[in-house]
Amino acid sequence: MSEQDLQLYKKNPKTAYLADMVLKLDTDAASIHEMAQKDLSMAELAATELADIAKQKNELFEQMKAIVTADEAAERAAEQADRFPNELILEVRAGAGGDEAALFAAELAAMYQGYATRMGWTFTKVSESQSDLGGYKEAVFEIHGHDAFRKLRFETGVHRIQRIPETEKSGRVHTSTASVAILPLRKKIKFQINPADLEIETSRAGGKGGQNVNKVETAVRIIHKPTGLDVRSTAERSQNANKEKALAILAAKLEQRQEEAEAKKFAAHRKEQIGTGDRSEKIRTYNILQDRVTDHRLKESWHNIEQIFAGNLDDIITASATLGESGLSVGQ
Repeated sequence: MSEQDLQLYKKNPKTAYLADMVLKLDTDAASIHEMAQKDLSMAELAATELADIAKQKNELFEQMKAIVTADEAAERAAEQADRFPNELILEVRAGAGGDEAALFAAELAAMYQGYATRMGWTFTKVSESQSDLGGYKEAVFEIHGHDAFRKLRFETGVHRIQRIPETEKSGRVHTSTASVAILPLRKKIKFQINPADLEIETSRAGGKGGQNVNKVETAVRIIHKPTGLDVRSTAERSQNANKEKALAILAAKLEQRQEEAEAKKFAAHRKEQIGTGDRSEKIRTYNILQDRVTDHRLKESWHNIEQIFAGNLDDIITASATLGESGLSVGQ
């Protein structure tokens, strides 16, 4: 072990006391050397003591090395957890197509709920805005589970469905869209929010829930004035809990905006690459008549839409993750 390594261990609060013990052993060894030089009869005893000191030093170095190695592993794990958290926000929003688009948005939400159930994840509704036919104009859900963000992060984008609506008498195929956004909920929030930039409103939560729902203003709406972003949370039982949830979602949205802006700087080099995270990118078409789902980034299709809408997304998720994590562009 070099002197430089020893100094690094001495600067580390977790290994400093061990480094001091090594330095004390070095001092003891120097004294024994000096004694042996003055009295040759002590040479054999000195050799034994020096060997013992060398053994103690090696043990101390191994302890320090183990402490530093464990810390480095924990740091890497923390970085990995921050990059791929087990918590995320799923946002579905109806696009072009009126009521049909809202119904499609609800089907997408149910599809992801089915997948979450298959994976053993929790799937909790945060807020919703329903259409007259029971679809979603917009809905927000929170998903918790191992590798949730890692698996779902490439689902962000515009999803398109082609089918004949039940209300269509002429049998004409309609095309509707809905957007999906996957927002990681990280422990370390990179985007700092100025409280002066927030407008916070409270209201009574709608829907079933007993007398408390009707009498207490637990629902929270937060508007970020500089960007106009609007976030709601109605699922929690207390106003403070809904406020915390809404702030977490707002931070995730602002962070995503920042990341999208940075990604667009390199758009000329990676416009075909999967996983840009741009919610305006058309990524997938669900063709009911042909019983086919096509991912436009992967240029790959799957059949059995009924099962896919039931949450059997394993093949699609795996294919997206494989290409996305490889860093390859579509067609390479």
